[in-house]
Amino acid sequence: MNGSNFKGLALFILAISQLVMALDYTIIFVAMPSLGNALGFSANHLQWVVSAYSLAFGGLLLLGGRLSDLLGRRRMFIIAMGLFGLGSLLGGLAESQLMLIAARGLQGLGGALLSPATLSLIMSNFNEGSERNRAMGIWASMGGVGMSLGLLLGGVLTSYVGWEATFLVNVPIALGVVILAPFVLKESKVSTSSQHYDAAGTFSVTVGLLLVVYYLIQAPVEGWYSASTLPFVLLGLVLLLTFAAIEKRTQEPLISFRMFRNRNLTGAALTAFLFSASFGSLYYFLTLYTQGILHYSAIQSGLSFLPLTLSAFVGAKLINKMLTKVGVAGTIVTGMGLGFVGFLMLTGLSENGSALGIIPGTVIIGIGQALVFTTMFIAGSSGINPKEQGVASALISTGQQIGGAIGLAVIMAIISASLGMGSTLEHMPQADLNHAIHIAFIISAVITLLGILVAFFTLKLQKPSNVDDIQVTSSH
Repeated sequence: MNGSNFKGLALFILAISQLVMALDYTIIFVAMPSLGNALGFSANHLQWVVSAYSLAFGGLLLLGGRLSDLLGRRRMFIIAMGLFGLGSLLGGLAESQLMLIAARGLQGLGGALLSPATLSLIMSNFNEGSERNRAMGIWASMGGVGMSLGLLLGGVLTSYVGWEATFLVNVPIALGVVILAPFVLKESKVSTSSQHYDAAGTFSVTVGLLLVVYYLIQAPVEGWYSASTLPFVLLGLVLLLTFAAIEKRTQEPLISFRMFRNRNLTGAALTAFLFSASFGSLYYFLTLYTQGILHYSAIQSGLSFLPLTLSAFVGAKLINKMLTKVGVAGTIVTGMGLGFVGFLMLTGLSENGSALGIIPGTVIIGIGQALVFTTMFIAGSSGINPKEQGVASALISTGQQIGGAIGLAVIMAIISASLGMGSTLEHMPQADLNHAIHIAFIISAVITLLGILVAFFTLKLQKPSNVDDIQVTSSH
């Protein structure tokens, strides 16, 4: 097998890994009603099927990034994919609520270790320039496409096979990737003479993030100032401040604050936060609309997202031209702008509507989503020390995970305040639920405007003459 074939296989398994992680984020939404009924989940407990994954993923990303830098990116990639596959197997076999939630947590741990390792492996397995940029474009676009595809696949699998299949579908993929990885990926690790490991910093930031994410998940249910939630966020914030103090003094910090002087990395992390807070909430509320208001089955709901999936593919193909014409910042501004238009269009959805009403808004959002998701990773990887690629990737992904949790929490809080109702969305009258979904889309539209401002003020505007540094060729 020649070198190009090896590189093709390397890109294939890295792209598939990204696709599976993105799929896993949304595939669960369509399966939730069936899964909740089968295992007897209450409305409050059912959210933990999503939250256990988010908690482990968001809380452990920085640890995963540092481990991949120190222990070897390929080794961590294989371990992470193994854990993800094991979590998927246990989820598909789960016969109790606790086992399913534990399996989701294990999938989240796998994702937290996998995400930074994959981006670092692209850096080390592909030569700088057009080869690496092409690989990054394909890898990142799989994330945007996967989020949309997850809803469609979730509907098909839940309807024709059962909710268990949404977990078990990952197992053969994970197994294949684990078998191929040692043969087609080159190992990459930081060579350091120092044996010092920032244990105190790692502990404080990991536990701090876990507590903050836990608060963001539970506060909308228990109350923002509840005695059962507030202590968690206060302790989490104290630990994060402690982490900042430790990092300034330690010999080899987990995160060098010098990294934040890189405007592209800071801008990419903020963009990831706002992207997930806006575009990330779309899946939850669209599923609520199709199943809660239109009373669609899982397969009908999944099929109604097909235009969103197809438009995400179209968006992925446009990235090369966009980067050439308007650069990184311009591409993100365009993607966020499309999101703004799409979300405003979705505020016109009515109680008596149909899937046809979803199409115009979701097609526009799908193109915007692909532009932003791919480009924020390209922006965040430029000018980063190779020794810190894992942590840099983890910072962007952490922004994405925390943004999703905060975005949904803020939307829920505003909906509760505006409707003055303590009931859950699932038990609202039709008119109130439709109004709540409109509020969610308006808030998402406002967040995309913040994304436009962040891109303008933090990301360096690349001119077409500098396009060689950022070019991404399409996957054809």
